[in-house]
Amino acid sequence: MKNSTLDLKKIVAVLPGLATAFIVAVISKILAIWLPTLGAATIAILLGIVLGNTILKHPVLEKGTKIAEGKLLEFSVVLLGATVTFQTIAHIGLKGGIFVILQMSLTIIATYILGKKLLFSDNMSLLMAGGNAVCGSSAIASIAPSIHAKEEEKGQIITLVNLLGTILMLLLPLIASFLYGTNLLAKSALVGGTLQSVGQVVASASMINSEVVEFAMLFKIMRIMLLVVVVYLFGKFKARTTTVAATSPISTKKAGLPWYVVGFVLFCIINSLITLPEQVSETAHFFSGWFEITALAAIGLRLDFQKFFKEGKRFLIYGLSVGVIQVILAISLIRLFLF
Repeated sequence: MKNSTLDLKKIVAVLPGLATAFIVAVISKILAIWLPTLGAATIAILLGIVLGNTILKHPVLEKGTKIAEGKLLEFSVVLLGATVTFQTIAHIGLKGGIFVILQMSLTIIATYILGKKLLFSDNMSLLMAGGNAVCGSSAIASIAPSIHAKEEEKGQIITLVNLLGTILMLLLPLIASFLYGTNLLAKSALVGGTLQSVGQVVASASMINSEVVEFAMLFKIMRIMLLVVVVYLFGKFKARTTTVAATSPISTKKAGLPWYVVGFVLFCIINSLITLPEQVSETAHFFSGWFEITALAAIGLRLDFQKFFKEGKRFLIYGLSVGVIQVILAISLIRLFLF
């Protein structure tokens, strides 16, 4: 009986934020009818940002929007796998894989060196490097134990990475359309190979078109699949460069692939080996779309500009500089590989 009461309290605590995110998603879908150029995904996150920093800035929404931002987007990614096949992945090919590895490696090196130049600690420089190179907050949370980072360091870098991701999320569609015109793969590589979180990739790619969402997510999934390698290497690097007291050993906790990446790959395999009924694909696409729009609305609602400005000028310089470096690297590599 006691457990049932606790479960009910948890559900009640989540409902306001979850319902608010869904309502913003519905409004965005309706507005998209009159603003088709923007699209529902773009409207959802922009509307969420405006409302979340004004009339809907309330602690009671926190738990629900957190669930919507995290879990719904993860389910959306899994269901997206039901619409992708090996033939789709083949379009990216070996060049795409090399592009991702080089983009990640150069981003990590440049971000770490810049962080040290700006007098940030080893931990903060490594967290910033991993968060931008792999998958934002999720990567930072996975890397932090392996390098023995403090909670304060982790929180500051998560805030900075989210700020940078939001700026790039809005700018990259404009840059991609200007530079690459109708080149689907080049635009997808720029968005999927640069942006920090899955939500930002989906939102940014949605501002271009649905095909870019599909291909950009493939580039993003490749990056996420390398998370395990990044966590391992960062832990080894930290152990070699720092003498840690015996009372505070560096964590050896292993990082596994996020469940939604595994789910995406499994659905992709099934869809490639077995011809799924059209109704199954359409249903998966329908729910994936609604989960995505609701999650993006939640991301907007949770984006607190006050937190960003509290971090100070040095943080903003670091974040913006890393963003410029990432974009320049991506454009250079795309040109090199002639996507």
